[in-house]
This record gives sequence, structure tokens and C-alpha cells, in this order.
Amino acid sequence: MVEARITVNGKSTPISPAAPRTTVLDFLRERGLTGSKEGCAEGECGACSVLVARPGVNKPTDWVAVNACLVPVASLDGQEIVTSEGLATAGEPGTPPVLHPVQEEMAVRGGSQCGYCTPGFVCSMAAEYYRPDRCAHAPTDADAAGGADAEHGPNGFDLHALSGNLCRCTGYRPIRDAAFAVGAPAEDDPLARRREQSPPEPVATEYAQDGSVFVRPGTLAETVRLLRERPDAVVVAGSTDWGVEVNIRSRRADCLVAVDRLPELRELRVGSGHIEIGAALTLTEIERRLDGDVPLLAELFPQFASRLIRNSATLGGNLGTGSPIGDSPPVLLALEASLVLADADGERVVPLAEYFTGYRQSVRRPGELIRAVRIPLPLSPVTAFHKIAKRRFDDISSVAVAFALDIEDGVVRKARIGLGGVAATPIRALAAEAALEGKPWATETVEAAARVLRAQGTPMDDHRASAGYRAAMLGQSLLKLYAQTTTEAVSS
Repeated sequence: MVEARITVNGKSTPISPAAPRTTVLDFLRERGLTGSKEGCAEGECGACSVLVARPGVNKPTDWVAVNACLVPVASLDGQEIVTSEGLATAGEPGTPPVLHPVQEEMAVRGGSQCGYCTPGFVCSMAAEYYRPDRCAHAPTDADAAGGADAEHGPNGFDLHALSGNLCRCTGYRPIRDAAFAVGAPAEDDPLARRREQSPPEPVATEYAQDGSVFVRPGTLAETVRLLRERPDAVVVAGSTDWGVEVNIRSRRADCLVAVDRLPELRELRVGSGHIEIGAALTLTEIERRLDGDVPLLAELFPQFASRLIRNSATLGGNLGTGSPIGDSPPVLLALEASLVLADADGERVVPLAEYFTGYRQSVRRPGELIRAVRIPLPLSPVTAFHKIAKRRFDDISSVAVAFALDIEDGVVRKARIGLGGVAATPIRALAAEAALEGKPWATETVEAAARVLRAQGTPMDDHRASAGYRAAMLGQSLLKLYAQTTTEAVSS
């Protein structure tokens, strides 16, 4: 058996004797790389972020920032990462290392206060610094006044890249200043040059330690055979959910099976009748490869957790957990998506509307996994995703509502409405859909349908929202959609 190894800051390092459940964060810190910190241990603060070399969209390799506190180190067998310590370059003999441009700007602009969060910010900023399609534009008067879009700098830096990083000293203004001050990578920048080469190929892994095993099969066929033999196995992709279970709830598994690099789960195909999205593609990969071609998904992505999470999270994982407050199910329900489920006996296709059977329960059988999500074509032209949460970004939704409507000659020909957070499972708002279909897209119709929509589901009181508030937000979402569509029609 080939020894499991990971390349850290250019140096190949054995993973042993770390346990299969050991996170990348703990692995690094145990080896003296203490720039990455543990803050929340659930992927919400970004103090632990590191860079991973992943297959690129515009270049062979993208430097992608991920939460090291969630990722099992065994899942990076054969892979390549860079920590905050590895960004600086060696100086002349006897001189200190030369700071990376991101580190330099953070230092000179006062972006580091207590310093605890700084290495994580630096890694997230470095990922955006190296984004191949980041393009500068000439400064304008609007930029000087704070920016026509305060979340995008004249250097093309997208502040959403930092949405998963938390500064406890509230030093966001100088951090933003540093982000908007960085230029383009120099021609001799080693990490910029590294993007021109392919990332390491996934390696089949079987790593056993301390009575548990981490397995990355090479093919889907091997995976489903293993899952039949080991029905107790936990399937992981980005580990954004399982990592929280390990850290916060002390969950343990005798066998972890990684599917994140399986080629059969990483395809994205657009056919004449549907779009098929591999269940192990990360949300960031889907977002950049679709490039707005599915507008409802394009609305979802910026509101789904943070860029750090989206760099690891997958549609298969979000659906596989069966959470009633997952953000993707309402959108996919509105899109009338189906799931391709695979096991050792073959594949079957299940409409998402028939997939959930109860709280965190589904029709998925033991040994079966989600291979792909299929979205039928053509797409409905009128869509919207409304997420109601306590924070604008990086928060769990109290209510999520997705709309997909076909409106022809002022009449609603088809309506699909997906709901999250108002029942034990994500649901379709069938009664509200019926109240819209065949009716004119007019105030009277929408107000009547909004009253029906408020009664959909079985919302509950909890610390995020009351049942009454959730019901009110359902109706308000439809009224908001109507106001938006009529305003657009008038303006056009």
C-alpha cells in the first residue's frame, strides 16, 4: 500500500500517524504550522483557512481557500496545500522572508489588529488574488466615493471572497482597503505560475489508523460495491456537514468513504432536454461553469453560506443530509429537478419532490448515493430565490422560498414554488401553485395566492423565527416577486 502523503508548502509530508478523523487544521498545528487557528470549529469564522490546488475553470489549476477545521487530512492524500506561512518567499541568506503582496497590504494598511484572524483572511484574500478572471478597471469618481458597488474594488477584488472570515476586532475597513489595494500577481510569482500546471490527480486511498479507515475508491463501481459491503460507512464529499458533526458533536465513524473526486460524480452536461450536474462538483465549480445559465441557481449561490463553504460543499451533500433548512432543495424543487441515485445494482431517477420522506429521511436506500442532479429544460423565465435569515450572508435560513413561473400574455401558465424551513422536509407549495396557474398575473390573483401560500407547511417556533413570522414571510415573498416583475415590466 502506498503511503498517504500531502504536499504542504512544497514539502511532501506523510499523513501518518494522524487518525482518519484528524482535520487538516489539527494536522498542520501538530507540525508547527500554527498560522491556521481554530475559532468556531464549524466553518463560520475562517480563522483556519488554507489554499488547496484544485482543477481550474479558466486555468489548469485554481488556488481555492477551504476551511481546514472541517476537512479530514486523509481526504487530501496526494494533494497540495499552501498555508499562510507558505505564502511568503525566502529572502537573501540572513534576511527575513519577503512578505506576499496580500500580507504586505494587510500589514501596511492596519488590517491586522489582535492578529488571530489574520492568517485566515490572508489565505482567503490570496485565493481571490490568484483568481484568473479577476480584472482591474480604471478608478472612477464612484470608486473614490466608496464605490458604485462597495463589494467590488477597482482591482476586480470581490469582497464576497471574505464572507466566511470573521474579524473579532471589527477591523473590516482596513481589511477591505488591503483587499482593494492588491495588484496583479507578478510574472515570476511561483503560485501564479503554478496555475498553468494541472493539479495533482486524485489518488485511490485506503488509510487505516486507530481502528478506523478512510477510503477513496477510484471509480463509482468500486464505491457502490464498498457501500454494499460496509452499510455502516459514512459518505463524505466536502465534509462541510460531517466536519461539524466530528468537531461539535464528537461523532466518529469506523469507515469514511470519500466521493468528492470520483470522475462519475464530477461531470456537468447540458443536453437538449436537461442539465445534469454531478453530485460531487462544489458549488463554486457549478457557479463558475454554469456562469448564470440557470438564473435561479445564480441567485442561490451568493446566499449559500460563504465562499469558503461553497468551495467545498456539494449539491449531493446538501441533499443527502435531508435537512429541512438546506438552501438548495427549495431551488431545485422549483426547477423540478430529479436525482440520479446509484448503487451496486445500477441507477434510478427519482423526482426531488418524491425524494424526502420525513425529517432527515429519504427514499435513498442503504448503499445508494446521489450521482447527479438533473434539471429539465427549458427553464421557466420568471424566477426568484428569497432567503430570510438574521444575517445577510453566511447564515442559516429561517425561511427559504424559490419561484419558477411561466407567464404568457399576462397569464400564469405554470408555477413551481419550493419551500424550506416550514415543514419537516423541503416541500412544494402545491396549493399556492394551483392558486396561480391559469390565472392572470395580477394583483388580485397574487394576493389570493399569497394567502394560500401563508398556510402551506407546518412552520414551528424556534430560536430563529416564530411560526407566525415564517408564515407571514411566505406570503410576503410572493408579493415581493410580483412587485419586482411588474416594476421590471414598467421600466423596460
